[in-house]
Amino acid sequence: MARSVPIQKRIFTLAERHLDSPHREVCNLATALFEHNERLFTFLEQEGVEPTNNRAERALRTGVQWRKICFGNRSATGESATARLLTVAETCELQKLNILAYLSAAVACYRRGQRSASLLPR
Repeated sequence: MARSVPIQKRIFTLAERHLDSPHREVCNLATALFEHNERLFTFLEQEGVEPTNNRAERALRTGVQWRKICFGNRSATGESATARLLTVAETCELQKLNILAYLSAAVACYRRGQRSASLLPR
Protein backbone atom coordinates (compact mmCIF):
# COMPACT_ATOMS: atom_id res chain seq x y z
CA MET A 1 0.00 0.00 0.00
CA ALA A 2 2.71 2.52 0.96
CA ARG A 3 4.59 1.82 -2.27
CA SER A 4 1.55 2.90 -4.29
CA VAL A 5 1.32 6.39 -2.75
CA PRO A 6 3.85 7.99 -5.15
CA ILE A 7 1.99 6.44 -8.10
CA GLN A 8 -1.35 7.67 -6.77
CA LYS A 9 0.03 11.20 -6.34
CA ARG A 10 1.55 11.15 -9.84
CA ILE A 11 -1.75 10.07 -11.43
CA PHE A 12 -3.63 12.79 -9.54
CA THR A 13 -1.08 15.44 -10.54
CA LEU A 14 -1.16 14.41 -14.20
CA ALA A 15 -4.94 14.37 -14.22
CA GLU A 16 -5.13 17.80 -12.62
CA ARG A 17 -2.62 19.20 -15.11
CA HIS A 18 -4.68 18.04 -18.11
CA LEU A 19 -8.19 18.97 -16.96
CA ASP A 20 -8.25 21.89 -19.43
CA SER A 21 -6.67 20.02 -22.33
CA PRO A 22 -7.92 21.10 -25.76
CA HIS A 23 -8.03 17.42 -26.75
CA ARG A 24 -11.43 16.00 -25.82
CA GLU A 25 -10.18 12.46 -25.10
CA VAL A 26 -7.34 13.72 -22.90
CA CYS A 27 -9.71 16.04 -21.03
CA ASN A 28 -12.25 13.22 -20.50
CA LEU A 29 -9.63 10.83 -19.17
CA ALA A 30 -8.09 13.50 -16.93
CA THR A 31 -11.53 14.39 -15.53
CA ALA A 32 -12.38 10.75 -14.80
CA LEU A 33 -9.00 10.13 -13.12
CA PHE A 34 -9.28 13.36 -11.13
CA GLU A 35 -12.86 12.72 -9.97
CA HIS A 36 -12.39 9.03 -9.12
CA ASN A 37 -8.82 9.16 -7.84
CA GLU A 38 -9.61 7.99 -4.32
CA ARG A 39 -11.41 4.91 -5.66
CA LEU A 40 -8.75 3.78 -8.14
CA PHE A 41 -6.68 1.97 -5.52
CA THR A 42 -9.48 0.56 -3.36
CA PHE A 43 -8.28 -2.96 -4.20
CA LEU A 44 -5.10 -2.22 -2.20
CA GLU A 45 -6.99 -1.06 0.86
CA GLN A 46 -9.94 -3.45 1.08
CA GLU A 47 -9.72 -7.23 1.18
CA GLY A 48 -11.74 -8.97 -1.52
CA VAL A 49 -11.85 -6.09 -4.02
CA GLU A 50 -10.49 -7.23 -7.37
CA PRO A 51 -8.02 -4.95 -9.19
CA THR A 52 -9.69 -5.55 -12.58
CA ASN A 53 -13.19 -5.81 -14.00
CA ASN A 54 -12.49 -9.20 -15.60
CA ARG A 55 -15.40 -10.82 -13.77
CA ALA A 56 -17.85 -8.28 -15.17
CA GLU A 57 -16.33 -8.58 -18.63
CA ARG A 58 -16.74 -12.37 -18.53
CA ALA A 59 -20.35 -11.99 -17.38
CA LEU A 60 -21.13 -9.79 -20.40
CA ARG A 61 -19.27 -11.95 -22.92
CA THR A 62 -22.19 -14.32 -23.70
CA GLY A 63 -24.53 -11.42 -24.38
CA VAL A 64 -22.03 -9.68 -26.63
CA GLN A 65 -21.38 -12.86 -28.59
CA TRP A 66 -25.11 -13.48 -28.95
CA ARG A 67 -25.70 -9.94 -30.22
CA LYS A 68 -22.93 -10.26 -32.82
CA ILE A 69 -24.20 -13.62 -34.09
CA CYS A 70 -27.92 -12.74 -34.11
CA PHE A 71 -27.64 -9.05 -35.02
CA GLY A 72 -29.60 -7.96 -31.93
CA ASN A 73 -33.37 -7.70 -31.56
CA ARG A 74 -36.09 -6.22 -33.69
CA SER A 75 -38.32 -5.05 -30.84
CA ALA A 76 -38.23 -3.76 -27.30
CA THR A 77 -40.05 -6.92 -26.18
CA GLY A 78 -37.38 -9.12 -27.77
CA GLU A 79 -34.64 -7.01 -26.22
CA SER A 80 -36.23 -7.33 -22.78
CA ALA A 81 -36.69 -11.10 -23.14
CA THR A 82 -33.08 -11.54 -24.26
CA ALA A 83 -31.77 -9.44 -21.38
CA ARG A 84 -33.79 -11.47 -18.88
CA LEU A 85 -32.73 -14.81 -20.30
CA LEU A 86 -29.07 -13.82 -20.36
CA THR A 87 -29.34 -12.56 -16.78
CA VAL A 88 -30.91 -15.82 -15.64
CA ALA A 89 -28.28 -17.84 -17.51
CA GLU A 90 -25.38 -15.90 -15.97
CA THR A 91 -26.92 -16.02 -12.49
CA CYS A 92 -27.46 -19.78 -12.76
CA GLU A 93 -23.86 -20.22 -13.86
CA LEU A 94 -22.55 -18.15 -10.93
CA GLN A 95 -24.70 -20.14 -8.51
CA LYS A 96 -23.76 -23.43 -10.18
CA LEU A 97 -27.39 -24.19 -11.08
CA ASN A 98 -28.50 -26.06 -14.17
CA ILE A 99 -30.04 -23.41 -16.45
CA LEU A 100 -32.27 -25.88 -18.30
CA ALA A 101 -33.60 -27.33 -15.05
CA TYR A 102 -34.25 -23.85 -13.66
CA LEU A 103 -36.04 -22.61 -16.81
CA SER A 104 -38.09 -25.83 -17.06
CA ALA A 105 -39.21 -25.45 -13.45
CA ALA A 106 -39.95 -21.74 -14.02
CA VAL A 107 -42.15 -22.52 -17.06
CA ALA A 108 -43.96 -25.28 -15.11
CA CYS A 109 -44.61 -22.84 -12.24
CA TYR A 110 -45.88 -20.21 -14.68
CA ARG A 111 -48.32 -22.69 -16.23
CA ARG A 112 -49.64 -23.59 -12.76
CA GLY A 113 -49.94 -19.91 -11.80
CA GLN A 114 -47.21 -20.21 -9.17
CA ARG A 115 -44.10 -18.18 -8.52
CA SER A 116 -40.84 -19.68 -9.66
CA ALA A 117 -37.85 -20.04 -7.37
CA SER A 118 -35.99 -16.78 -6.83
CA LEU A 119 -32.39 -16.46 -7.97
CA LEU A 120 -31.78 -13.59 -5.55
CA PRO A 121 -29.48 -14.30 -2.61
CA ARG A 122 -31.25 -14.81 0.68
